[in-house]
Amino acid sequence: MRRSIFIFSFILLAGLFLTACGPGDSEGNTAGEEETDGHWESIQEKGEIVAGTSGTLIGASYYDENDELTGYTVEIMKEIGERLGLEVTFEIMGADDLASAINSGRIDVGANDATITETNQEKFGFSDPYKYSYIVAAVRESDNSGIETLEDLDGKKAGGAASTIYSQIAEHYGAEVVTYGNAPNEAYLSDVSTARTDLVLNDYYLTKFGVAAFPDFDLHLHPTLKFNPTEQALMMPKEATKLQEEINRALNDMREDGTLSELAQEFYEEDASKEPDVEVEVVEGLDF
Repeated sequence: MRRSIFIFSFILLAGLFLTACGPGDSEGNTAGEEETDGHWESIQEKGEIVAGTSGTLIGASYYDENDELTGYTVEIMKEIGERLGLEVTFEIMGADDLASAINSGRIDVGANDATITETNQEKFGFSDPYKYSYIVAAVRESDNSGIETLEDLDGKKAGGAASTIYSQIAEHYGAEVVTYGNAPNEAYLSDVSTARTDLVLNDYYLTKFGVAAFPDFDLHLHPTLKFNPTEQALMMPKEATKLQEEINRALNDMREDGTLSELAQEFYEEDASKEPDVEVEVVEGLDF
């Protein structure tokens, strides 16, 4: 297994731009629209697709013990490139930089476990989901950081990246968000353990492995806070409809031949490519 747990950083951003793009099929695209997708034409001319990723998301995008970039999302992106006959180049950047990098044309795709929500669907295009999860909290094991319900976040300090849905949820419930940039896993979780902050809201899979990486910390997954199912996808310019179509075609093939499931089991030890069979609370009014 290529996943390594000791150098990881799971920048709480996996949930960065978050938009729930339904199955991104391109029915309704006319041949003319496909022809005007300059993004796809440019990618084909170069023979290369540039993907932005953090390299700090445990299980999703990180550097292994051989200093090789890997992870579930990274390997999915590599496989898509192979199936589309394209070279894949990764640009390392923080979650807060992905949107501007896509808009400026610096990168073609954001490959950083972006959670899809209706709000950002208005700004960006998204692939079909390749990962299904839900939101959890890392808190102090000794006292759950004084948190039993989401309402208890009022007055607490939550570690997170500024642009993530997780930070927005924390602020919605009255928490102060402490931002770190593209910081390593240890920085976020150590601060919870030492009570500099109180919690980290994030994706279940990323948080599970992040907590496991530091067994000496006063830290665990909150036993009851499991809410709002999420879908993760690749992010791209909204007008890049042909690019979206080609990526979705490759993802669909990977789902049908079992590649998505195999990669999920390799990096998460669970099949994150399918909706989790877990009872999760749906909290209304949290669609950011």
